[in-house]
Amino acid sequence: MSRAPRNRTLVLDAGDAARRVPTLPATAREGVFVGDALAFLKSLRDVDLLFADPPYNLGKNFGNNRDSRRDYPEWTAAWLDAARGALAPTGSIYVCAVWQNSGLMQSLLAERFNIRTRITWKRDKGRGARTNWKSLHEDVWFATKSDRYTFNLDAVKMKKAVIAPYRDAAGRPKDWVETREGRFRMTHPSNLWTDLCVPFWSMPENTPHPTQKPERLVERILLASTAPGDFVADPFLGSGTSAVVSKRLGRRFAGCDLNPDYVRLAMKRLDRE
Repeated sequence: MSRAPRNRTLVLDAGDAARRVPTLPATAREGVFVGDALAFLKSLRDVDLLFADPPYNLGKNFGNNRDSRRDYPEWTAAWLDAARGALAPTGSIYVCAVWQNSGLMQSLLAERFNIRTRITWKRDKGRGARTNWKSLHEDVWFATKSDRYTFNLDAVKMKKAVIAPYRDAAGRPKDWVETREGRFRMTHPSNLWTDLCVPFWSMPENTPHPTQKPERLVERILLASTAPGDFVADPFLGSGTSAVVSKRLGRRFAGCDLNPDYVRLAMKRLDRE
């Protein structure tokens, strides 16, 4: 079947599908691998930032789904324990969630880490419900291993239009600037993100992965919580968004996924960087 001319979705061709993918080594090193998340996390040490987008157990099967009433909480607790062991003393962890499991994630994270905030981002995609409100957001829990951690405020300040352009006694702008586009100030970032877009068919970052996160979401997290040269890890690699963004920003990276074709997609995306 031919694709629409503007469809830029990255897919695997015959050569990609035959590409050898690295299996998880006994001792962790940088790169992308096929392997189990728990084994991957247990092999890591001194991770500066761990980005985790685990299966939500809501219908899509990624090969590591669990029974939601018992196995899923136990499995989540196990990989969070391993994540704590993998993090450096000053490390941070960001975990994606939806409302159905966000409460569980908060509870389990609070037992192991210092929760800093819950980020909520607008996910404007999906079908409406006939007997319920359409779900339009997802959460990302931000936690740290200790009270010493990286947060680069200036790197993630937001440009905001000035509504009340206050001036000092000399008539100079107070904490804002005037440009050709209008009056703006750089404000502290909030935990409500409404400026993101889920990847779709005309975007070059889009892949067939059903739960792919936007590159801009991961980029904002890495800019805030890492420095160039820091070590980033992702135990649920998916199509490789965290790997691509890490490479672009000059961070060291390791990630794994159970699905070899998703790892192949990640490798293809990395080759384009």
